[in-house]
Formats: sequence, C-alpha cells, structure tokens
Amino acid sequence: MNEQVQPTAEEIARHYSAAMDSVNLINGDQPEMMTDEDWADTLERNAAHLEIMVAKDYWTTENLTPFTAAIAKARA
Repeated sequence: MNEQVQPTAEEIARHYSAAMDSVNLINGDQPEMMTDEDWADTLERNAAHLEIMVAKDYWTTENLTPFTAAIAKARA
C-alpha cells in the first residue's frame, strides 16, 4: 500500500511560498540577457509547476487564484 501522508502546516506554507516564486517570476519582466526562446521556456516550466501545485489536495485556506492567473498569463 502506498498511503500518502498529509503535509504539516509548515510544509504547506513552504510549498505555497515556492509556488509564489513561480507566480512572481511569471508576473515579472523578461531579463535583458535572456533570449525570447529561453524566456518562453522559463514561463512554460513555471506554469507547469503551478499546474502541479494547483492539483494538490492538501490546500486548506490558501488563495490559489494567483497560481491560476499566472498560468493563464504564461500561456497567453
């Protein structure tokens, strides 16, 4: 049997913080030294990370709206 353990409140907070790093990156500006191709790849990888995080079932009262908005922005 593969029983999953519910993360602690501290672990959930760390997951949320890490996901917000992706949100902030997506909502930020493309670095001057980064090519358009690299920027598009960076946006896609971070959007994919956020999709994984949104699908998690351990969220309690956390606001996931910034996650879904950043996914939409990255894919626009």
